[in-house]
Amino acid sequence: MKRFFLFGLLAFACMSSCDRVGRSGRQVFRYNQPEGIGTLDPAYAKNQPIIWATHQLYNSLTEVGGDLRIMPSLAKRWTISPDRLQYRFTLRDDVMFHDHPAFPGGKGRKMVASDVVHSLARILDPATASPGAWIFNGRVDSLQPFTALNDTTFLLKLKSPFPPILGILSMQYCSVLPPEVTRSLGKDFGRNPCGTGPFRFSAWEEGQAMIFLRNDRYFEKDSAGKTLPYLDAVKISFLDNKAGEFLEFRQGRLDFMNDIDANFKDEVLSRKGELKEEWKDKIVLQKHPFLNTEYLGILQDTMNPLLKGSPLRLKKIRQAMSHAIDRRKMMLYLRNSIGIPAEDGFVPYGLPGFHADRPRGYAYDPVRARELLAEAGFPGGRGLPPVVLYTIPIYAEMGAFVARQMEEAGIPVRVEAMQRGSLLERIAKNQALFFRGSWIADYPDAENYLSVFYGKNPSPPNYTRTSIPEFDRLYQEALLETNDSIRLATYRRMDAMVMEQAPVIPLWYDMVIRLVSPAVSGFKPNALNLLELRTTKVDMNRQRASR
Repeated sequence: MKRFFLFGLLAFACMSSCDRVGRSGRQVFRYNQPEGIGTLDPAYAKNQPIIWATHQLYNSLTEVGGDLRIMPSLAKRWTISPDRLQYRFTLRDDVMFHDHPAFPGGKGRKMVASDVVHSLARILDPATASPGAWIFNGRVDSLQPFTALNDTTFLLKLKSPFPPILGILSMQYCSVLPPEVTRSLGKDFGRNPCGTGPFRFSAWEEGQAMIFLRNDRYFEKDSAGKTLPYLDAVKISFLDNKAGEFLEFRQGRLDFMNDIDANFKDEVLSRKGELKEEWKDKIVLQKHPFLNTEYLGILQDTMNPLLKGSPLRLKKIRQAMSHAIDRRKMMLYLRNSIGIPAEDGFVPYGLPGFHADRPRGYAYDPVRARELLAEAGFPGGRGLPPVVLYTIPIYAEMGAFVARQMEEAGIPVRVEAMQRGSLLERIAKNQALFFRGSWIADYPDAENYLSVFYGKNPSPPNYTRTSIPEFDRLYQEALLETNDSIRLATYRRMDAMVMEQAPVIPLWYDMVIRLVSPAVSGFKPNALNLLELRTTKVDMNRQRASR
């Protein structure tokens, strides 16, 4: 209890000092995280709030560039063996860990290759119980996957070729940590973190605020040779509802908002997704493709009792359901044109190689939907039992729209909303026949989306329990392909194969939408929706004037 009380005093002291820093003209970027942040340990970075926060504190071997190409970060370069089973990384020798009491004298030391070994092995360690263990399971060598050849050379060994591995290494799970700090703190590391990132942890008052301060020894520089980041501090608040967050943003106490709640999107945006006239001098609107496919999933396990007597076991019924939905109308009236109607495959727009010659999916065609119903033996929908669509409360309006559209085509649908945790558990246990889902890219490679349908994958990620022998053969073939163009062509064939079988009904390819203060510059959106603050600046005079 005493320790918690002292920590609270430290946190409030830091918040007060941060306010003074802001008033003195130093740059403080402020955002809100209504969901809260459970930990600052990247081994548990399984959701956006944790990923955003830990992205400020840590680096990994690689990172994703603005064009979705894999770029060096802690690694300066790498070479790949001819059999593509060994990746040799040459590390930077100018990277320092943040100061931390666990170091001798409290001073952070230089990062070396053994730190990379420790950090990646920690993900696989059952004692860590990291939800990110899947990124290496079955992929890395079972005997010695990670080796430090010397202080600046790290070796990664794979079981079999896996081209997306460089993208996986950019994930927040793969952040590099100092072992003396993680071992001395154990489970408390997530409350007292230490990394190499552009910002260092300062304080955290549960339910109130979290403070990061500029890392003055950060290794990256801008094109003019100035050390990054430009900001002096980041302050995260924890207002637990979007209405309160929007009010704080309007009153100039937050510098940006991610996404717009349905309750006030019509106040700010037109049907075409543009700022209304009265907001144009008060807000900067950012929109950018986001690697996220929103979809409806249909269970495919014919041994499951839920499917045995259901018409959804029939491909033509599933195809009819896809043709019954007017995705363009949905985007216009429910999403204010935020996103792209998903009339192509499951793999979203924005991934390299998927801008042309895409497989066609399902456009709105109620006539064809009724024809397919008749071909399946249910003319006009006669004899079709009602289907339950499981979703979560914030998507209840979308569910109602889908139900109305399918009813018009002759397919009776009933919507049942439940809490997110309950729905995810039901889907993972294959207890939901028809459900709303989304797939956000873990790394920028189409394999990440197609793995959702690989027959040997469990649930997750294969939530629909899809098994298509030819698809599985192509999946394995693509992983062995060294020619990128050929591999992308194989991915397109696989995407088309999934659409033909229709285990999912893609609804839209998402977009990042941000409301940003005019005082902020250098704050760029990206397709993975990472919170990138290294090159962000805040005009403190404009920030104060907006309050």
